[in-house]
Amino acid sequence: MEEKKLRKFDTKVQYLKYKVLREVARAAWAGDLNEKAIDIPKIIVPGKIPTMRCCVYKERAILTERVKIAMGGDKNNPNVIEVIDIACDECPMGGYEVTEACRGCLAHRCEDVCKRGAITFDAHQKAHIDKSKCVECGMCAKVCPYSAIHNFKRPCETACKIKAISMDENKAAKIDNNKCISCGACVYQCPFGAITDKSFIVDVIETIKKSENNSRYKMYAVVAPSISSQFSYAKLGQVITGIKELGFHTVVEAALGADMVAQAESKELAERGFLTSSCCPAFVDYIKKSFPDLKPFVSTTLSPMAMISRYIKSTDKDAKVIFIGPCTAKKMEVQKESVKDYVDAALTFEELQALFDSKDIDITALPEGVLDNASYFGRIFARCGGLAEAVAEGLKEQNIDFKLKPISCDGIEACKMALLKKSKNVIDANFIEGMACIGGCIGGAGCLTHQERSKEEVNSYGRQALEKTISDAVSVLK
Repeated sequence: MEEKKLRKFDTKVQYLKYKVLREVARAAWAGDLNEKAIDIPKIIVPGKIPTMRCCVYKERAILTERVKIAMGGDKNNPNVIEVIDIACDECPMGGYEVTEACRGCLAHRCEDVCKRGAITFDAHQKAHIDKSKCVECGMCAKVCPYSAIHNFKRPCETACKIKAISMDENKAAKIDNNKCISCGACVYQCPFGAITDKSFIVDVIETIKKSENNSRYKMYAVVAPSISSQFSYAKLGQVITGIKELGFHTVVEAALGADMVAQAESKELAERGFLTSSCCPAFVDYIKKSFPDLKPFVSTTLSPMAMISRYIKSTDKDAKVIFIGPCTAKKMEVQKESVKDYVDAALTFEELQALFDSKDIDITALPEGVLDNASYFGRIFARCGGLAEAVAEGLKEQNIDFKLKPISCDGIEACKMALLKKSKNVIDANFIEGMACIGGCIGGAGCLTHQERSKEEVNSYGRQALEKTISDAVSVLK
């Protein structure tokens, strides 16, 4: 049974995280979380033989911290990404080091190029780097004829393309909240799960329980279109039914909000002449923190999540809206002044799986529900390039005479290059579609799986849409 559950995730780290979320959710449903929280580490590691660390006591100590984060984490830390210090102790320090490939050559190019005098040689002419003098410039690695000098970075540092991660005095990872955009790349790449995202799964469960006790409140689940590439062991319709089994009254596509965005953003682009997209909260945050001069170019249109949620609450003042998607940055977006009135909480697909299993809901045994209220163009927002295609369609359908010249960027490095070109006015484009995750939302840190076929599955899901145009999809809201 455990192996069957593991196959739903990419890694064992994700599976461990899921097990903690599942047990926290079970206790929250039962109403005795405060009493049961202390026992959860023993439930996950019941024996005395360690399975992950040097001893079972350390495993349980780390699990205790995971439980705290699953219950909402450090309230004094505004970031949704946190480091579990006690779990961050197995990675090498990193930096440039001389490997066994060093042949002790006579040229000593590495020594010649080092301006800090950080390189010395032993009796066998093998090079050594004095870490107290090295400034990590990398020049020695570039000139070594044997490629014997390698930069050993920690996985989290490699994953973080905005350099928001450094090491503290205890050699644990430290996140600079002034730089961090909450994209979750470090969360997915940390092989020890020492960096993770806070969960608001307990808040969602309490909201569901309140709605069950008060028929006035209705629970709406807004699901991201990237859900089509997740839960590969079941049918999408069964996932929709499973969400309703959790206590949700209605399941709505965020893709319908994407149709609304495409229609509004295409108009805004034609009026202003140049825009950067506003759908990805991590991308928008990156612009504000790293390219503040470009903030005036950010689209004023809300994200698909916020657009459809605003509509829901405008038609049902007692609605409670929960977003479910692949994104850790959405957990930050729902706290923004411009969004918090429309969305009550955000969950990831990992957390949705934990919710299903916390109530022993086998979605493969459920009948198929229907999710058919968005167009092809709204649904393909889930992958890179989808937004640009939708904006082009929006211009066409509204008969707006504007020549679209988009550039679609997936991953912060690609976004950085486009923004740099715009900052220097050398970009041959009038619309930058920016997505912080590789591949777009289908590569989000909160996905169950990051498979290569995800893009094709999103396109296939888009082609199944009953509404063939953006206008047709949006017309049902009027």
